[in-house]
Amino acid sequence: MTSSDDTILRPGAITEVAQIVGHSYEGQAAGPARVAVACAKFNGAITVRLLDGVLGGLKDHGVPLESVAVVWVPGAVELPLAASRLCRSGDYDAVIALGAVIRGDTAHFDFVAGECAAGLQRVALDTGLPVVFGVLTTDTVAQAEERALADKTNKGYEAALTALEMVRLLELLPTSSGDTA
Repeated sequence: MTSSDDTILRPGAITEVAQIVGHSYEGQAAGPARVAVACAKFNGAITVRLLDGVLGGLKDHGVPLESVAVVWVPGAVELPLAASRLCRSGDYDAVIALGAVIRGDTAHFDFVAGECAAGLQRVALDTGLPVVFGVLTTDTVAQAEERALADKTNKGYEAALTALEMVRLLELLPTSSGDTA
């Protein structure tokens, strides 16, 4: 059980809100979509398991795996630059960034995790494309392994669903001209 188990969105809550407001938008995790994955090689035994989760999630939701691009970067700090290039190419609807930053005995963890997160957020805001944060930030290797199990609790699997949901949501949301995308 995780802390999010206690705070999960109640079934029916979105429908209830939609009945009382002027507009309510919700994307659905469904393909096809043009997805790229930037995957860090550092802590690669973990990140490859996250990548397996991403590919499983995309496949389960209708994205042909032959349409997915995977880009390998040295570590988590390099993820934002690769994500930026992928977003700006015009070839993808979403980018999923995968990494594993595991706390050690130095402050290195804080710098790497924080800068990676800030950089990926900046790329999303600057490009207007979903850039999904699939970077584990854990205290131990065991915690990272637990989040990269070969099932639907895999954080890579969750990242794939988030990417697809955001692609669909952005298609529904009005643009600056008032039209949908």
